[in-house]
Amino acid sequence: MVAERALEEAAGQRQAATGSRGLRLRLWAPVASLLALFALWQLTAVIAADPRLMPPPGAVLARLAQEAANGELAHHLAATLARVAASFVIAMAIGTGLGIVMGRSLLADLLGQPWLVFFLNLPALVTIVLAYIWIGLVESAAILAVAMNKIPNVMVTVREGARAIDRSLTEMAEVFAVPRGRVLRHVVLPQLYPYLAAAARSGLALIWKIVLVVELLGRSEGVGFQISVFFQLFDVTGILAYALAFIAIVQLIEWGVLQPVERRLGQWRR
Repeated sequence: MVAERALEEAAGQRQAATGSRGLRLRLWAPVASLLALFALWQLTAVIAADPRLMPPPGAVLARLAQEAANGELAHHLAATLARVAASFVIAMAIGTGLGIVMGRSLLADLLGQPWLVFFLNLPALVTIVLAYIWIGLVESAAILAVAMNKIPNVMVTVREGARAIDRSLTEMAEVFAVPRGRVLRHVVLPQLYPYLAAAARSGLALIWKIVLVVELLGRSEGVGFQISVFFQLFDVTGILAYALAFIAIVQLIEWGVLQPVERRLGQWRR
């Protein structure tokens, strides 16, 4: 008994040590990777020996601080993030609804497949230009163009999830006359969670890139607009400063919003 207890205590200590090392690794590995990236950036700037073409990290961070101090950075970031949020919500809502319908109905899938293939292969630039021509250089055209580029991707992902739903559970709910709202909440959505999470993550990555193109072509504020101004001035430092700021914000959204929501939905699913 004493020997067994000692072995159990030793195993517990090893697990605790392994867990502690794993936690430290998860914390420090991204930091080390970012430091290596900045070191490589600095080395590239030194080799290029032309700050106009390849400004060092210090110069970009200084410009970033300057833009933040005069309020320009916050103004343009807010405009871009508002467009990202609006387009994201619209694309997820419409894409999820249509994806569920296509995944649960063979007729809807057959009717919608040609449209889905068409919009999946329609270049984003064409959608943006046509939206501006048909609707005008207005905010609604910009948001619609971005959402239209993401809706087909959400539909494809959610459709696969709807096809994978355990039909025995939905049939059981029908036998017991469970209201459709409760079936959707407690039977359908928990099984769709991995697909919704995948659509949300890929959607955020795609939408913010398209938003920048939309702003570059037809808006008078936003990160994309500022990048177009800096491009005309051949200001690489300004371009990199705004790019870094926006990437940092999107990463914070990933860590502070999407991942916590993903964990909470995972608990709900279980």
